[in-house]
Order: sequence, then C-alpha cells, then structure tokens
Amino acid sequence: MMLIALIARDKPDSLQIRLDNREEHVGYLERSQIVSQAGPLLGEAGDMVGSLIIFDVEEMEQVTDWIAGDPYTKAELFASTELIEWKKVI
Repeated sequence: MMLIALIARDKPDSLQIRLDNREEHVGYLERSQIVSQAGPLLGEAGDMVGSLIIFDVEEMEQVTDWIAGDPYTKAELFASTELIEWKKVI
C-alpha cells in the first residue's frame, strides 16, 4: 500500500462552484474505499480555496480514476492539482 496526497487549488473566484457541488463531493468521499483523510484548504479569511485528500492505494491509477469521477473535477473547480506520494510519520 502507498499513501498519495492530492493537493488541489481552486480557480480564482470559484467558491460558488465549490458550494454548489459540495454535498455531492462529500458523499463521493464518504463512499470511497481509498480515501483516508480529506478536507478543504483554507485561505487567509477562512474561506475554502482548495482540497487536501490522502489516499491509501495499491497503485496510482486508483487515484487518477477516483479524481476523474469526483464531482469537483467534473465541475472544473480546480486551477491546479498535484499528486505526491506521502509517508505518514505521526
């Protein structure tokens, strides 16, 4: 197994897109068998500006398939995404 971190940054001025798709996105997270941890990134004003998701998978393809089905991806919320293998220490 390996842990993969997804760091996704929202497009500027896209909070309404996030809010409009949030319920479906959270349901998708909850139904997933590969999401270990997840939550929004916050801007200086405390508003949601991105996402951090930690996946526990056998192979990277599981993550890319999950991302393709994510309601936020389908709504074109993200300006950028980065996938990084992560090692939990604490």
